[in-house]
Amino acid sequence: MNARITIEAGKAPGRAELAATRIAFFVAGLGIAAWAPLVPYAKARTSLDDGALGLLLLCLGAGSILAMPLSGALASRFGCRRVLIGASLLVALMLPALATAAQLPLLGLALFIFGAGIGSLDCVINIQAVIVERASGRSMMSGFHGLFSVGGIAGAAGVSGLLMLGATPLFATLIVVAILLAAMAWAASGLLPYAGKGEGPAFAIPHGAVLFIGVLCFVVFLAEGAMLDWSAVFLTDLRQVDAAYAGLGYAAFASTMTIGRLIGDRFVQRLGPQRIIISGGLCAAAGLVLATLAPSWLAGLAGYALVGAGCSNIVPVLYTAVGRQKSMPEHIAVPAISTLGYAGILVGPAAIGAVAHLASLPIAFLIVAALLIGVAASAPRLRI
Repeated sequence: MNARITIEAGKAPGRAELAATRIAFFVAGLGIAAWAPLVPYAKARTSLDDGALGLLLLCLGAGSILAMPLSGALASRFGCRRVLIGASLLVALMLPALATAAQLPLLGLALFIFGAGIGSLDCVINIQAVIVERASGRSMMSGFHGLFSVGGIAGAAGVSGLLMLGATPLFATLIVVAILLAAMAWAASGLLPYAGKGEGPAFAIPHGAVLFIGVLCFVVFLAEGAMLDWSAVFLTDLRQVDAAYAGLGYAAFASTMTIGRLIGDRFVQRLGPQRIIISGGLCAAAGLVLATLAPSWLAGLAGYALVGAGCSNIVPVLYTAVGRQKSMPEHIAVPAISTLGYAGILVGPAAIGAVAHLASLPIAFLIVAALLIGVAASAPRLRI
């Protein structure tokens, strides 16, 4: 019996499929995070001001969002394995270009292609994860997403460490590329040669349960984007924290999110997905309220840690829900909710900035907290 029949029959997937899924998540996190320490170098090479840099960074998001539906269609036709390997090669090819490009058009193009590779990786590994988890009969999605977070920490810390030791950006990225390619070569045999179950068009507008899940993903990713882009600003501007320590807010958030995902599967199995969404949404909302209203910056760090813990397992549970819904096949549904999620990361911080300009940053954070309460209240409507 081949691997496809074994998995689709509902039997436990083999070690190769499980290991390959975990490695692919790690690689996706490693690849995207390796870019973060390179941003100041790219800015200096191209002599960009902050506003122009912000516009340039939109190339990454645009590439990701445009690639996600296409990658789902390609996976449906050619299988997860081919798309994941192709996307990994795109990332591997573009990282050295991002480390060396000195002309703005070339850097923008490289960033767009890099974003397309990352978006395709992110989308198709979740398609594989949905299939593998469903076949196993037990919760695995939080652990998969936890390895994405671990890869992110390894990528950001590894490249930063190499740069601090005097390595050039090109050398640092070549080390990441070597690790990325070796990992994907090791995982290749366990990547699925197919994608999803059921028939359907290559592209479709999300509807029914998929649209509902996608909106919830949008809110949670919006909260994550708020932590990434605005937590340091809040601490420096409103809590008078020295800029050198302002990154501790996001570090607190990212640490609890990573830990929460790595240990999350046992809690999902024990409590059930609905309780995870309810408790997670309320925990994250409470953390934002604490960070926003408490006058102490230490309380703010505690609040951001609660946001990370609360958000950690909501998105993995929502991806599991996509694998159980019947309104759309997963090769269409997963790209749909992934695209909505990325839109939350891209649009959310800009929307928070607009609210902060019209009212204040604390009010913007409290609106996000109210949306997270809405996510918790929506959990009973999910059939998971």
